[in-house]
Amino acid sequence: MVSIVTDSSCDLPPDVLEELGIVVVPLVVRIGREEFLETDLHIDEYWAKVAAARAQGLFPQTSQPSLGAFETVFGALVGEGSEVVCVTITGKHSGTFNTAWAAAQRFGERVSVVDSWTTSLGLGFLAMAAARCAREGATAGQVETLLKDMRVRTHLLAVLDTIEFIRVGGRANALIPVLSRVMQFLPIKPIIGFVEGELKLLGQGRTFAVALARMEERIVGLRPLESLAVLHTRRERDAEVAAEHLRRSTGFEGPILIGETGAVLSSHAGPRVIGMIGVQRGALGES
Repeated sequence: MVSIVTDSSCDLPPDVLEELGIVVVPLVVRIGREEFLETDLHIDEYWAKVAAARAQGLFPQTSQPSLGAFETVFGALVGEGSEVVCVTITGKHSGTFNTAWAAAQRFGERVSVVDSWTTSLGLGFLAMAAARCAREGATAGQVETLLKDMRVRTHLLAVLDTIEFIRVGGRANALIPVLSRVMQFLPIKPIIGFVEGELKLLGQGRTFAVALARMEERIVGLRPLESLAVLHTRRERDAEVAAEHLRRSTGFEGPILIGETGAVLSSHAGPRVIGMIGVQRGALGES
């Protein structure tokens, strides 16, 4: 039996996690003097606390799970007779992968860890595919192969309304100078995305609507698609409209996931973000 573990930045709803038997290790969110496990903090409560902190000039901060948190989860699953495959948020912008890998060393070949090169529902798609693959009787090695193939085909892009949060968050220091240069003279909205796990500036628009249309064009260019999602921070109706536009422009016939990002990604992306995730159809079959 192979069990799938991921971290809370996957943004998958509890019913999906329960249905597929995916185990989540929570990241940590700090707002002012308060500290929370991401899984314990409802998104409405999070934004209320962020608003209070911003009034004092403070920004939210995040950190990876502890070594002990991963060891506890891995140990319980191995003790039940499982092999474990853990897929995490990109290691280029979080220490979570390294911490999970270090914890896995206690268990030899019984636990393996894969860097997803992405986050949010991009990571969520990988975790779901891994869980379904495991349920069909795949070995841990086969699940790892699927994840490493799928991460190359998974594209997460987002339009930021502000770069304040990503600048203060300290997780994208290589990107900030690029954004600052581009935005120094023009009030543009940047389109960012992951390239082999690292955030890059992929485009921009003079307005949010123009940037959103350009992001949609990039997703359309990925066809054929096996999975599609729209994520947002505090823009539910706009995300629903964007999903309908995507359905028409891509001709995608499957379900399009729509979700608000959790506290971890929100702490770095800021409010009023719209993101799109497209997974290109792969040779190993649909996820």
